[in-house]
Amino acid sequence: MKTTQTNIAEVCLIYKSKVKASDRKKISSSFDAHKIFMENWNPDTIEHVEEFKILLMNRSNSVLGIMDVSKGGISGCSVDIRVIFQAAIKANASGIIISHSHPSGNLNPSESDTKLTQKIKEAGNVMEIQLLDHLILTPDGEYFSYADQNLL
Repeated sequence: MKTTQTNIAEVCLIYKSKVKASDRKKISSSFDAHKIFMENWNPDTIEHVEEFKILLMNRSNSVLGIMDVSKGGISGCSVDIRVIFQAAIKANASGIIISHSHPSGNLNPSESDTKLTQKIKEAGNVMEIQLLDHLILTPDGEYFSYADQNLL
């Protein structure tokens, strides 16, 4: 009897934090999240192209990490929801805060911003990873928070 072998790729999920749990930044408001995003945004590109990033959070609202999701053009960027949740699962996150820039300086969310927010919220609900907020950042340092406006 002949045995056949199938080559199958091994998948490993690894999250290594170089930050001690006691040193993690805590988020208690949209302003706290805004500050962390702005500290990690390239000031040379925020007015040039739209970018999308996420904060990965644990149950006590401490930041597990930040990740660049996508970079686009002047008026938009493509966001793959699966990439967001790959990172969230890998980091064992309980919640996420998403953010993207509006190079134009317009703080108002577009219809596509709101639709994407709802899709991410729904996907998170299925996986029990809560969407805590969605921030829109502008080059002048202002921001719009979906949570502050009760839009989540």
